[in-house]
Amino acid sequence: MPGTTPGHRWTTTPLTDGLVRGALELERTAHGLLPHRLPARARRQIPEGDLIAMAEMQPSGVRLAFRTRATAVELDTLRTKNAYAGAPERPDGVYDLVIDGRLAGRASTTGGNTLLLDTSAGTTSTVAGPVGTVRFTGLADREKDVEIWLPYNEITELVALRTDFPVRPAPVPGGRRTWLHHGSSISQGSDAESPTTIWPALASRLGGVELVNLGFGGSALLDPFTARAMRDTPADLISVKIGINIVNTDLMRLRALGPAVHGFLDTLREGHPDTPLLVVSPVLCPMHEDTPGPTAADFENLGTGRLKFKAAGDPAEVAAGKLTLKVVRDTLARVVEARAATDPHLHYLDGRELYGEQDCAELPLPDRLHPDAAAHRRIGERFAARAFAPTGPFAAP
Repeated sequence: MPGTTPGHRWTTTPLTDGLVRGALELERTAHGLLPHRLPARARRQIPEGDLIAMAEMQPSGVRLAFRTRATAVELDTLRTKNAYAGAPERPDGVYDLVIDGRLAGRASTTGGNTLLLDTSAGTTSTVAGPVGTVRFTGLADREKDVEIWLPYNEITELVALRTDFPVRPAPVPGGRRTWLHHGSSISQGSDAESPTTIWPALASRLGGVELVNLGFGGSALLDPFTARAMRDTPADLISVKIGINIVNTDLMRLRALGPAVHGFLDTLREGHPDTPLLVVSPVLCPMHEDTPGPTAADFENLGTGRLKFKAAGDPAEVAAGKLTLKVVRDTLARVVEARAATDPHLHYLDGRELYGEQDCAELPLPDRLHPDAAAHRRIGERFAARAFAPTGPFAAP
């Protein structure tokens, strides 16, 4: 067994659906279980080489949940970590240990595969590596609910779970609602401190709900296959955070945006006709407020280990229908206002209420695109304060 700690009498527990929360599907692999955040039907419709194919395998919001008296826990995983040619190695992904609802430890694994991205050549290659072990010891010798939150930024195959006392699946607290959220890389977690400190995880804890996070880096693009996956996923609360990826991929023009948003919401309503549904517009991103996409990498800073971004569009092209964040917000607000006349459970939140001009002055975006750990905490707290308030769209019944 990889990395097993001597001196313990280990119990190996089969990894099953009952131990994993936050994934829409678990794929059996040669090594174990691979959590997916999109079902197979949706994955078959992803364009070849698209970012979402990798993002949906990065288990943001996915966690193991079990009840045990164990004082030691080991989880064998096979990770796939991204690396950029010519840049310093990126930090290891983080696993968070939560006991009875409180953060109790953090760890990382070793080994695993490396996906090497050469941005100058436009190529990728994979370097294979061994299975690694995440280890937590010194836990209290009592019955407790344990969660291990997986890294939001590393593809993670679950290989084996060992403890020094038997485990069983932890029950979901009675009456706890399920919140299904979709968004961009900011919702996936970039650049949060750890998996429980990405803003949707923070907000879910403050709101007392179970999170299913469909935040996909670079891929909140109103894809019909994502809408159908959400339509078919049980949920008590739904939010969609739309805009930044549509601008920074330069995906569509103004004429297409409104109908595409309507179509996405229509699909959600096919499966969730009366579920509280919150549409969230982009948080502030100064470089794209008035300048359209696409977003381009600023390679001048790559050698320092910090990849930064810049807006490569021309503001003069807005008149011809190119999208900026201001245009997107105006469109989303109009769409929601029109639909809310016959859909009382549909709501709108301006993303600048979560992170706006004053926040940007205090906590600027380190790479000009993604919030840092402190900003994630602020966004999560503000979302919870607005969405889960007694008069908010996600208020407890």
